[in-house]
Amino acid sequence: MKTILTVNGGSSSLKCALFELKNGALTLLYGFKLGNILNTPRFRVKDASGATLEQSSPDYLSVPKEERHQACLQTILNWLNQHLPESSLVAIGHRVVHGGSDFSEPCVISDEIKAQLSALIPLAPLHQPYNLRLIEACEALAPNLPQVACFDTMFHSKQSNLEKNYALPRQYTDEGVRRYGFHGLSYEFIQRQLNQRQSPSLNTVVCHLGAGASMCAIKQGISVASSMGFTAVDGLPMGSRCGNIDPGVLLYLQRQHQMDADELEALIYKKSGWLGVSGISSDMLELHRAEQPEAEEAIEMFCYRAALEIGRLSAALEGLEQIVFTGGVGENDADVRQRILTRCHWLGVKFSNEANSKGDSVISLSESAVTIRVIPTNEEAMIATHVLELIA
Repeated sequence: MKTILTVNGGSSSLKCALFELKNGALTLLYGFKLGNILNTPRFRVKDASGATLEQSSPDYLSVPKEERHQACLQTILNWLNQHLPESSLVAIGHRVVHGGSDFSEPCVISDEIKAQLSALIPLAPLHQPYNLRLIEACEALAPNLPQVACFDTMFHSKQSNLEKNYALPRQYTDEGVRRYGFHGLSYEFIQRQLNQRQSPSLNTVVCHLGAGASMCAIKQGISVASSMGFTAVDGLPMGSRCGNIDPGVLLYLQRQHQMDADELEALIYKKSGWLGVSGISSDMLELHRAEQPEAEEAIEMFCYRAALEIGRLSAALEGLEQIVFTGGVGENDADVRQRILTRCHWLGVKFSNEANSKGDSVISLSESAVTIRVIPTNEEAMIATHVLELIA
């Protein structure tokens, strides 16, 4: 049985999926998730239907933290050897957060490519090192397999300079200080889903909403604008990220509170957003359950800013015809969708409360000027598809 493994890792978590490759088509077999890997790891395996097959807490206490990602991959490979011995990996696909200006397509990883990706670490210091660490771990565990890098930035690579560039001296733009946008693998997957629904060319805003949240304006199947910018902290307020902020605030905190770069980074990435506003949690479900005014304010702020962003992206599209909700919150939180869409009535948005509550695939009314869809995203499937297209 020929299979492809996808690897999607962060600083303290790892998500993998195994796909069977048969007759040129991909079929999901298993999904793996290891969370909290730098402290008390949690290992979970699901089958293609989403049913949990196994949960455990591997003991990595004796493993140095810099080697934890390789240990996690070894745990997954050991599970596969035990439960699917007939599996024969033919390639591994990686989600790499940053491709900079040089990578607009997936590529087979080489030593030269790794060196180029290492040079991009200053652009994504919280994500890129872990992506590279996972690539090296796979090389150590499976040295003869081709590995493919799929970049979160590549879907946005065709945006115009008017969208990408900041109003800074050109020397900084030329060294790479510009808007890149992220969540590109998710947006590309959604666009391919729209292609199958006979609505590929509509002016569309895709709302990828979750603890990491962004939006993208898509025209004729191409990204023309996005909410995230130079980093993945820009745009909407997220679980623990602040989103848009006046740079003067950071200067004020630096001067008046003597905060250094590391403290500012921790503030805007890990202590702000829903968590910072509510003082309760970075989890939207917990905020709904909290029934406290601070939690309500965090939810309302998120929905208000999301509605504002739909307006900005509609201007970039020069007209809006379709909204797609995706991501953990976008797919599952009817209340958040309702709050956002209610603020978009001026765009001709009309939706069914019943269809929205049920999470139907189309929740707009027939008389709505804008089609509104709910489509689950699947970054792992997009990575596997890119691997197949590249090695076929």
